[in-house]
Amino acid sequence: MQEQSSSPGPLAGKVALVAGATRGAGRAMAVELCRAGAAVYATGRTTRATTSEVGRASETIEETAELASEAGRESGGSATAVAVDHLDPDRVRALIARIDREAGALDILVNDLWGGDHLVGWGKKLWEHDLADGLRVLRLSIDAHLITSSHALPLLTRRPGGLLVEVTDGTEEYNRRYREPVYYDLAKSAPLRVARALAQETAEYGTTVVCLTPGWLRSEAMLDTHFRVTEENWRAGCAVDPHFAISESPVFVGRAVAALAADAQRARWSGQSLSSGGLARVYGFTDADGSAPDAWRYLVDIEQADDDTPVDAADYR
Repeated sequence: MQEQSSSPGPLAGKVALVAGATRGAGRAMAVELCRAGAAVYATGRTTRATTSEVGRASETIEETAELASEAGRESGGSATAVAVDHLDPDRVRALIARIDREAGALDILVNDLWGGDHLVGWGKKLWEHDLADGLRVLRLSIDAHLITSSHALPLLTRRPGGLLVEVTDGTEEYNRRYREPVYYDLAKSAPLRVARALAQETAEYGTTVVCLTPGWLRSEAMLDTHFRVTEENWRAGCAVDPHFAISESPVFVGRAVAALAADAQRARWSGQSLSSGGLARVYGFTDADGSAPDAWRYLVDIEQADDDTPVDAADYR
């Protein structure tokens, strides 16, 4: 752990666990919580020695911890990388015991566990979809979240003011639509219900539970695999899909989590579905480029617009 800086951040003294922090939104959340002064435990399955089923050896949990520690250097934040498969209850139990032993508390839990995109049979009906792959999607997106919360909540609720963030894709409003195929629909709807349920179960302990979604996330895979661009020239991807103009970097949702964690009145959000774009309007943070994209509002307006009504992504940034 690093020594405290002379200018501690708003989360100085807070302990956070970001479960699923190897890449994308989870990595950015770990970095931004650390930048705000928190002591962050960042977990994932891909290390410099082993690669998870996602198959992206280029992003590791050790690198996440290094980036987060550097971000927290002046605010007193620190980061610890821990290799954990969150489908293994014994390893999750050992992780929480370690946090309790080393830090003595847990103030923030972010369940950003996923890693199932490569298993989703896009465009396939239930009976066409590989059954084993579909059930694995549900294990990764639902079971892993429940296993982690089951072991972490006794520590998180030990003192009032804890924050649990369930991460999904899509707001409650948007996910009333069918997010095909059925396994993906279930995977991305479940965290919304889990957050609502756990908000009820933890209310007596003063815990805030929310479900948070980024917008169209420019994750590493989205950039280098789907659009074959970089963060520096990402707008070239709009030639492939013009709606990519509303996309956001992972920094945006990372800042959303940090702002939420630093809000002394965050209990007002408990049980609710939140988005990075919606929270930006409340807290005033921006994406790395200074914009504040609101992807879900844009997508809803696109669907509802008449043919003669132009909808410009620039108006939602």
